[in-house]
Amino acid sequence: MDALTMSLNLNFHPNSLSTYSTPRIVSVRALSKSNMIRNVCCRANIHQTSESLILRRSANYQPSIWDFDYIQSLNSKYMGKTWENRAKMLKEYIRSTVFKTDEVGLITRLEMIDNLSRLGVSYHFQEEIRKCLDSIAISKSNLKTDAEDVHAVALYFRLLRQYEYQIFPDVFNCFKDNNIGQFKRSLCKDIKGMLSLYEASHLAFEGEDILDEAKAFTATHLKDINVPMTSNLAKEVKRSLELPLHWRMLRLEARWYIDICKNKGKLSPALLEFATLDFNMVQAIHQNDLKEMTRWWENLGLGSHSKLSFARDRIMENFLWTTGVIFDPQFDYCRKGLTKINSLVTTIDDVYDIYGTLEELELFTAAVERWDINTIEQLPDYMKICFLALYNTVNEMAYVTLKEQGWDILPYLKKSWADLCRTYLIEAKWYYDKYTPTLEEYLNNAWISISGPLLLVHAYFFLKQDITREALEYLESYPKLIRWSSMILRLSDDLGTSTAELERGDVPKSIQCYMSENGVSEEVAREYIGNLINDLWKKMNKDRLDTSLFSKTFVGVVVNLARMAQCMYQYGDGHGVPDQETKDIVFSLLIEPILYV
Repeated sequence: MDALTMSLNLNFHPNSLSTYSTPRIVSVRALSKSNMIRNVCCRANIHQTSESLILRRSANYQPSIWDFDYIQSLNSKYMGKTWENRAKMLKEYIRSTVFKTDEVGLITRLEMIDNLSRLGVSYHFQEEIRKCLDSIAISKSNLKTDAEDVHAVALYFRLLRQYEYQIFPDVFNCFKDNNIGQFKRSLCKDIKGMLSLYEASHLAFEGEDILDEAKAFTATHLKDINVPMTSNLAKEVKRSLELPLHWRMLRLEARWYIDICKNKGKLSPALLEFATLDFNMVQAIHQNDLKEMTRWWENLGLGSHSKLSFARDRIMENFLWTTGVIFDPQFDYCRKGLTKINSLVTTIDDVYDIYGTLEELELFTAAVERWDINTIEQLPDYMKICFLALYNTVNEMAYVTLKEQGWDILPYLKKSWADLCRTYLIEAKWYYDKYTPTLEEYLNNAWISISGPLLLVHAYFFLKQDITREALEYLESYPKLIRWSSMILRLSDDLGTSTAELERGDVPKSIQCYMSENGVSEEVAREYIGNLINDLWKKMNKDRLDTSLFSKTFVGVVVNLARMAQCMYQYGDGHGVPDQETKDIVFSLLIEPILYV
């Protein structure tokens, strides 16, 4: 059994839905014990006459760097009929010209599809791309003419696997020296081909040794390339060695690639104009979503409430997460719903991690498990505020789905919150007991406590897709695809935040658990965790192709959550410390449009 399988001996079995009372949609008005109707509002002026002084921890989180009035003032010019008509005209021109594939060779068609994807506009041409790939996949003879072109073969493999076609890595056998069983040294002269092979290797499944060899071979030689660092090719190599294309946040890649293509001069002016205009128009939609979510957060009051001053006020960063998970303009309801859930998770996570006493946390966990408004009487004021915000928000979301789709999803939402809070409580007990778990013990709990399963369960419903009983039963068990994505989220978070969290006295994370268990240095432990992430991607690459009960859109959300995690924690704690790289990402994706000429 390999190290990853041992580490992911997932013994956590969330309670079945049968433990809950008959689901019902609860109004924002609830009966008090005296049977008087009272309004359930998290901004209520709740007051306790006495509360014993408790020494509490603080993470000393800085306030939000994003001013409410500044966000509300955002006003993109890329809205309205003029821009819509121009984009529509460009889109039809591209459809009628770019996809005339009968007259061009294999590599031209592959690069066309790759450019559309990296420019962030492939969602406009899904049908055309699928027809083109069908033709390429059926006519495998085309590949023979490019058998000596490593770039062509690698791109062929990467795109077919990316779009879920059956393709095997033996297409790379022709690039190996049979005498020594290694990749030919002559390939090192072809930097573009080496880069393409490196990118393709990251779509590997478990057991595909040739792709592991390709990754090691190309990574070693790409680090030593002798190309002026000002060239676009050198910039692409440097970027890929930092984070491969398959692992990158799609929206951020689109912004970067559009800028790169402007300097290349190889794309058609119409395609580059369309990509630029589409990015700016989608950004305008995101700005409107962001302004609405900022108003929601302001009205909710959690970020500004004096009793919750210990918690992170991160509405901008929480919205950024959602644009990384699903940027497509038509899924605004999903983006806004996930922003709300992200914001509640951030606050409640801080309650468990740094502020609540163990007794208080046990009471709060019990309240969430029971999902009963009457249980809050025994909670301290700050927890009452949190619970009411959670209770009202989630019930309202369940009501919308019941009204619009006829499904009572409240039991599934409640269950995911109960599961999350139970894992939070386990970690709190570890902290108070000064207990360092084994890595396996830590991971069995931590893939839930990172909130990935909760976010993805909610996302499934926020997409407003067709709901089936079979999919709900599958979703309830947190299938492997969700587990792998959540684990990548957890381990990426640990790599980015564990040092700061330990300095303030948090429970050990995966790195420290591995160090303690194996008596190794932090550097060795970090390398091990990085290898686990790599192995998890292999598992997710395979399982995303074998999940027939979920739509391709939802599977994309699951994979994008892992991508967003690696973006947010690539250079440290991009969520908790937002004045570093995260600030630049926010400006490039949500505030500053691309120069349109």
